[in-house]
Amino acid sequence: MVIESIDQIRAALGREGRETSDFDLNPDVQLPEGRKLRPAGVLAPIVARDSGFHLLLTKRSSALKHHPGQIAFPGGKQDEGDADVIAAALREAHEEIGLPYDIVDVLGTLPAHETVTGFTVTPVFAFVRDGFEVIPEPGEVDEVFSVPLSHVADPANYLIESRRWRGTRRHYFTVPYGPYYIWGATARMLRAWSDRMTS
Repeated sequence: MVIESIDQIRAALGREGRETSDFDLNPDVQLPEGRKLRPAGVLAPIVARDSGFHLLLTKRSSALKHHPGQIAFPGGKQDEGDADVIAAALREAHEEIGLPYDIVDVLGTLPAHETVTGFTVTPVFAFVRDGFEVIPEPGEVDEVFSVPLSHVADPANYLIESRRWRGTRRHYFTVPYGPYYIWGATARMLRAWSDRMTS
């Protein structure tokens, strides 16, 4: 899918949509009533390149206790000092990849996504107006890379795969790109966005 303008992305984010979850492809999972979910925000930073729009993603450090080596958006849980989940996503992107606040235009958000780790994550899409020096946070981010936005906007590039997890078979979305295996919550949130772009 060819993405011609930032306004096209902003319009897609303004359309109605439903919340998603890591359990969307696993309808047999029984989620406990009254469970407490912690709010979090992740940033989907879009940059303009000669070849078109690209999305910045991170490869988490292999030394981390949770999700080592996985592909993720910069972001994290909302802290007491954050005004909202958008502020949390911007703060985390500043800390994790060195993204300055003053060159970011927030385009919109997707409905929240529930993760198996007990978070309700709001994906925040933003356009990065100017170039900046990417500074991966030591110990947390091994690599920052970009994926053509047209790749993750095309539903045809998504696969459904599965593996054993906590004694049962769990299904999940993937959207591989070159050497990068994008899967799980990151792929699910991107798939929700691609559905918006093509609807």
